Amino acid sequence: MWGGRFADGPSAIMREINASIPFDKRLWRQDIAGSRAHVAMLGAQGIIAEDDVTAIDAGLAGIADEYALSGPPEDLALEDIHMTVESRLAAMIGPTAGRLHTARSRNDQVATDFKLWVRDAIDAVSAGLEALQIALVTRAEEHAATIMPGFTHLQVAQPVTLGHHLMAWYEMTRRDSSRFADARVRMNRSPLGAAALAGTGFPIDRAATAAALGFDAPTDNSLNSVSDRDFALDYLMAATQCSLHLSRMAEEFVIWASQPYGFVSLPDAYSTGSSIMPQKRNPDAAELVRGHSGRIAGCMVALTMTMKGLPLAYSKDMQDDKPPVFEAHDLLALSIAAMTGMVETTRFVPERMRAAAEAGFSTATDLADWLVRAGGIPFREAHHITGRAVKLAESEGLALSALPLEALQAIDPRIDERVFSALTVDASVASRASHGGTAPDQVRARVAAAKAALGIEA
Repeated sequence: MWGGRFADGPSAIMREINASIPFDKRLWRQDIAGSRAHVAMLGAQGIIAEDDVTAIDAGLAGIADEYALSGPPEDLALEDIHMTVESRLAAMIGPTAGRLHTARSRNDQVATDFKLWVRDAIDAVSAGLEALQIALVTRAEEHAATIMPGFTHLQVAQPVTLGHHLMAWYEMTRRDSSRFADARVRMNRSPLGAAALAGTGFPIDRAATAAALGFDAPTDNSLNSVSDRDFALDYLMAATQCSLHLSRMAEEFVIWASQPYGFVSLPDAYSTGSSIMPQKRNPDAAELVRGHSGRIAGCMVALTMTMKGLPLAYSKDMQDDKPPVFEAHDLLALSIAAMTGMVETTRFVPERMRAAAEAGFSTATDLADWLVRAGGIPFREAHHITGRAVKLAESEGLALSALPLEALQAIDPRIDERVFSALTVDASVASRASHGGTAPDQVRARVAAAKAALGIEA
């Protein structure tokens, strides 16, 4: 490829460190698509003859058929997928293949291929997130009124519904979807035609190749075009945030599946056993999703550090941009699929959830709110009265709702029998009817909005 400048070939070590074909072979579809768009434009602009365009395009189509069956070969001497395709094209159609590289460089070629790959990756992740969101919304509708404890500091705080909890996960994934969508819009400009760094003297039509490849427009600065990897960083940062959300969801499945909680029974399909303890059902899928988040965040940091000090335009360091993106994408896609399967098939145990909600003085805030509403007591005073009631109930080993009226009135005479209607977990949940609250009607309203956004029939 560049032997005219060098008297000797590269050493074995140089060939190995320089070659990217072991990983960038994943770009073969994008590379062939970009080359076909480029050669069609060269022909339309009269830069190469139509007979050459026809031969090159037919050869590229044939290579695509070959690679679809057996994948690209790995020849370190050819360095990367771009030269691998070009070499195969030359073997098929002869010297005419050399005209394909007119008015472009590997710099704009790889930037274009990688952008196309990341764009496809965003589309795949977005589809996966939509499937997860449908699963969450479906289960939330099923459990709109199923009572469970809500936690702060992993301590029982207030009763909520399982549907409300699942819709919280939905909101997390909805933000993830928006981040990927934003990244896709921002990246959708074509670098093809920027050449090595300065553009080209040939009369190319960059708008035509951009349109052919589904980009909104060509990029506006050739230096930036070949040195930009913001699109890869945007993807990794969105992937990192998404993986953190998945990890938090997975952690809750791990906790809920433990015997002290018993809120869920994970399906066999997403559990494993023990080599020594026959009774074990381990939440390994959830634990691996949790673990994958660390690796995905590591991929983001890796590319950030690679790019942090690079001058314009292209440097060979940028060859290391692809492995972290490929790894993060594979892990994220697998994590999303695993969480979707768990949400769809996990058996929730409402009786355990309800018992836990009733056992932790979770309606204490409801007592304080009742004192404010019924007695006109300032909330801070009501908070103090309620704290005394909780202390008494705890010392007696009783639930708040099981304290005798006389005992409550001994704490504050303004309490009357009406208070007991506010101290059940059902009453507590039903009272939280503010927008976005846990009341079953509010949960159903949020489910309906989510179904409309997802295009699910009511």
